[in-house]
Amino acid sequence: MKRFIETIKNIWKIEDLRNRILTTLGLLLVYRLGAHVVIPGVDPSQLENLQSQTSSGVMGLLDMFSGGAFSNASIFALGIMPYISASIVVQLLGMAIPYFQRLQREGESGRRKINQITRYLTLIILLLQAPGYIANLHAQLPPSAFMLKGTYFTISSVIILTAGTMFVMWLGERITDRGIGNGISLIIMIGIIARLPFALAAEFVSRVEEQGGGLVMFLVEMIMLGVIILLTILLVQGTRKIPVQYAKRIVGNKQYGGVRQYIPLKVNASGVMPIIFAQALMFVPVLLVGFAESDSMSGIGAAFADYTSFVYNITFALLIIGFTYFYTAITINPKQMADDMKKNGGFIPGVKPGKKTVEFIDTIMSRITLPGSIFLAIVAVLPAIAVLAGVNNQFANFYGGTSLLIMVGVVLDTLQQIESHLLMRHYDGLLKSGRIKGKRSVI
Repeated sequence: MKRFIETIKNIWKIEDLRNRILTTLGLLLVYRLGAHVVIPGVDPSQLENLQSQTSSGVMGLLDMFSGGAFSNASIFALGIMPYISASIVVQLLGMAIPYFQRLQREGESGRRKINQITRYLTLIILLLQAPGYIANLHAQLPPSAFMLKGTYFTISSVIILTAGTMFVMWLGERITDRGIGNGISLIIMIGIIARLPFALAAEFVSRVEEQGGGLVMFLVEMIMLGVIILLTILLVQGTRKIPVQYAKRIVGNKQYGGVRQYIPLKVNASGVMPIIFAQALMFVPVLLVGFAESDSMSGIGAAFADYTSFVYNITFALLIIGFTYFYTAITINPKQMADDMKKNGGFIPGVKPGKKTVEFIDTIMSRITLPGSIFLAIVAVLPAIAVLAGVNNQFANFYGGTSLLIMVGVVLDTLQQIESHLLMRHYDGLLKSGRIKGKRSVI
């Protein structure tokens, strides 16, 4: 406790770090306040049907990423997901189109162009999604919920929803530039954490008054949650270090190179994206069965509609393993890594440069991706297991899946940046020994 208080004092002494943290908290507060501002013309007292629609499934996932703004019919209802979708599309284009590959190699100027293209693509996605959201509002809410009607309401709401998401994107960029941590990731995480107090309260009431088990069972659940968080940290932090030796060069009286460094290959290089892709696909069978009339197809639809069923979870796990390999393959390029090493005079000891190096890195990635993908699949199905064990549905979402992975990854990344500021100014880090390795952003 004494060390924690001393660390807080050290953080407060560093003016730049203090200003960054306060800026981050202020901008996040603006986002949370905006998530409760309802679209003009919608009666906020008649949103029960919309909130019940977003209790689970793809809609629940969208509501989680928007921090509850989706179910509140907020001006930030579409959240940051259109930007994430645009970023994923641009990443995929970078694997297939030479123009985007050139931009990726151009450094800072190329990164600015890619960011600009991502913004334009986000705007296009918004103009497609916003009318769909308004149509869903008309389908879910009674006519009396709309104080404005007709084309005027639709056009104004589309403009407001589009501007809302662009403003959220701007907030994320300001947090990244002037705050601490990755802004987009923090916005997603704060929306998830906002649900945690309500989930804890619901589980406590459920154990004490409804299901039974009392305080002892509630404490057991908290301990299990702590163990799962520790295991998730191991998954996020796990790396396989490949040694790289650099050739020695002597220029004048100075020696360059001749040192050994390491390439850290992450066990879970794909982050949460395989879970997101798999969850989206899991609702395709239910959609297709809706057009069929046979009893056998209805049985299949019922199995996939129940996310605690064996069929659903085994299919979900297999999809996650497959998408983990796919997303790792498109984000990590062994050939480019081998070429970069060769240009800088580096080589892996015992491995010939060129094709052999590419094959070596590819083999290592294949071997570490298998246990990583299996562990990721287990984390993804843990909420369903928790529900079967009697945990409240709201609280079960924090036992694994996208929520837990995003929270752990973003917290580690933010703590790593805070620790870097402390060490740069000759203060002790956040831990007595070792370093926080951090995690790349969720997108």
